[in-house]
Order: sequence, then C-alpha cells, then structure tokens
Amino acid sequence: MKKLILLMLLFSATLSLRAQNDIDALLAAGVDDAQRFANDYLAPGTNGLMYSMNANWFNTADAKILGGFEISIIANAATIKNEHKSFLMDTDLYNNVQFAQGPNAQMVATALGENDPDVEVVLTYDDPIFGQQTEQITLPSGIGSSTANLLPTAYIQGALGLVKGFEIKARFVPKIKTDDVSISMYGAGLQFEMTKWLPADKILPVALSGLVAYTHLDGTYNLTESSGVEGENQRLENDTNTWLFQFIASTKLPVINFYGGLGYIKGKSESDLLGTYRVSNGLTTSEDIVDPFSVSSEVSGVRGTLGTKLKLGFFRLNAEYHLAEFNAFSVGINFGFR
Repeated sequence: MKKLILLMLLFSATLSLRAQNDIDALLAAGVDDAQRFANDYLAPGTNGLMYSMNANWFNTADAKILGGFEISIIANAATIKNEHKSFLMDTDLYNNVQFAQGPNAQMVATALGENDPDVEVVLTYDDPIFGQQTEQITLPSGIGSSTANLLPTAYIQGALGLVKGFEIKARFVPKIKTDDVSISMYGAGLQFEMTKWLPADKILPVALSGLVAYTHLDGTYNLTESSGVEGENQRLENDTNTWLFQFIASTKLPVINFYGGLGYIKGKSESDLLGTYRVSNGLTTSEDIVDPFSVSSEVSGVRGTLGTKLKLGFFRLNAEYHLAEFNAFSVGINFGFR
C-alpha cells in the first residue's frame, strides 16, 4: 500500500510511510474485495488532501488595482482527527475475506492511521486442483504518527488586479517526474470585490469580496518494477478536482489587517489501478486481471476562515486557520504591490 499512499500524499514531506503490505495481495481475494478495502482505506487521505490544497486562496478582500500583483509561496497543512485514522471493516460485506481473530466487524487503520498491533486477515480462493484454499496476510497500516497528524501541501501562487474590483489568481506545483512518479497540480480563481462599486469605497474601513476557485491534481505511479504481483504496465493514476466558493471580509489598514470568510468546498478524487496483474490461484494456476478497479472519494461542506496579514512595503506575511471537516492552517510569504 506504500505505493498508493505515495501518490495521494506526494505533496507532503511524509515519504517514510509504514504500510505493511501492498494492496496487490488483496487481489487474491477477488477484485470486488480489494476494491472495497481500497476505497475505505484511501478515502480519508484523499479527502484530507482536498481540504489542504484549498487553503490560502486569499489573504484579503481588498482586490488589487489594475496591474497590481502578488507572488506567494504558500504552505498548508490539514489536521487529522482520530475519526479519520480508522474505519469499521465488516467482513460480512466481503466475499472472501475474514479476520484471523475476533469478531467479523473491527476497526482497522485507514491510510492516515496505524494498526497496532498488526491485524491479520484470511483470504479464501478456489484452486482448480486442491479446491478451496486460504492465505493469511497482514492488513496495511497507514502513515500513523509519522506526519504529526498533519497533511501538508505547498505551491506557488500569483494574483493580478484587473478593472472594477476583479482579480485573477493562479497556483501551481511544477511537474514532478521521476522513473516511477509523475505528478502536477494547478488551479485558477477569480475574486470580485463588491465594495469597489460603492461610492464610499475609499473611506470604508472594510472590504467585501466573493471568490470562485478551481484546483486540479493529477499523477501517475509506475508499479511494474515494485509490484508484489507479476504483470505488465502496472500503474496507479489519480485525478483530483475541487471547487471553492468563498465569501470574504477584511479590514483595510496600512500595516496589520484581519480577514475571514465563509466558504463551500466540493471535490472528487478518482484513482485507477491499471495494467495486468497475474494473481496466483494455487501452485499451478494463475489468473490475469486487467485494469482491476477504480476507487473514488468526494467532499462537500462548509468552511470558515480566520486570518491575519502583515504588510511591510513590498513584503507581506499572512497566516490563517480553517474550520471544516478537516481543519487546516496555512502561512504565506508574499511579494507585490497594490
């Protein structure tokens, strides 16, 4: 499972993951069982990532003047609650998986948790010669406490002022490509300040804005060399898309300002396990499974934001906190002018 977590959480600095087994091993129990487990196991991680990658889209409601710009280096982190670290695995819902010990329904680790002690399950499959056979494996743990309960993301962001209170924004992570991994992220947003249209705009102590922002992440992880199952062209492909709709209010002071808002996040993350996997069905036979399954998770919910911004000429520093299903905090180092 280490390979799956790496793709989902590559933005974080947590690369020393502690998964015990690859999800490939669960294919011996059948595609449906492997898919059911993978969906429950991965969903908290992908959901947390979607909240983390939507922080710090704004640091004021005061839109920039025509030609005003800001370049930012931003670091975010969504916090992991205990409820995100485990899920109830009920083997009555599985076809060929049973716990080695204990009741049929037990709490087991998600990609954000840890099984301590290890949890063993028994997989059942049919051998054409010897009949029904069993295999015992250890369920994968997740990242446990290695991230200090955080899901971090980081990126570069730019903003440019247009006319009549409009401001466009863009963020991206340059494409990362190695022998095994290819991943990138980009996003775009449009902010509109309503108070720019009021006659008393210059003397009002506060600004009010609306924001719509879209973020996309995609990645591919080549599994062929490191997979625990024989096969060809094995890979994991991920596609994540989110939308943020945000109302923003802020003060308009010379040096220190405060801002906040109420927003709504909606997003979906889809992961496809692709390629050919040659799963053994006993000593003498095997089965080729092509493009085994796809799993997905979705988020939708209200988010509240509180933040502060320090302006020192060309240099600005901001920090903010978000209250949502996954709470998150963010800091930004910003350079620009009105």
